[in-house]
Amino acid sequence: MELTGFSEEQLDVRDAISKICADYPDDYWAARDESGEYPHELHTALAKDGWIGIALPEELGGAGLGISEATMMLQTISQSGAGIAGAQSIHANVYATQPVAKFATAEQRKKMLPRLISGEWKACFGVTEPRLGDSLARLVPASIVIDHLYFPYV
Repeated sequence: MELTGFSEEQLDVRDAISKICADYPDDYWAARDESGEYPHELHTALAKDGWIGIALPEELGGAGLGISEATMMLQTISQSGAGIAGAQSIHANVYATQPVAKFATAEQRKKMLPRLISGEWKACFGVTEPRLGDSLARLVPASIVIDHLYFPYV
C-alpha cells in the first residue's frame, strides 16, 4: 500500500493495529470463515488497548481521533489477513457508536459508551427499508422528480 499522503497519526494507527493483528494469523481467520464465529479475541484485544473508541471524543472516553484514523484501522485489519469479515466485525463497534455520542442524552452516553469502548458491550445496527424489510439485496434505489427536485424512492 502506498503510504504517501497519510498523516503521522494515521501511520501510527496502522503500525499499532498491525502489531495487534500479527497475533491473528491466516489460520485463525480461515477457522472463523469456516465456522462463522465472531472474532471475540480480536475485539477484546482492540478494546483492551482502547481502539474501539478511536473515533469518539476524549471527553466521552474515546481516543479523540477521526473517521480517517478509524478507516485506517479497519483497512489495516482487513489487510492483515482478516479480510472484510474481520474488519466488518469491528466496523459497527466503531461507527455505530457515533449516533450515541452525538444524539444520546448525557445519561445514555454515560451508561453506554464506557461499556462499548471497553468491549463489555458490542454494538450493532439494523437496516430496513419500506416495503423491503431487511431484504436489502432487493433494494433498487431510484428517485422521482417533482418540480425539478429529486426525492429518493425505494
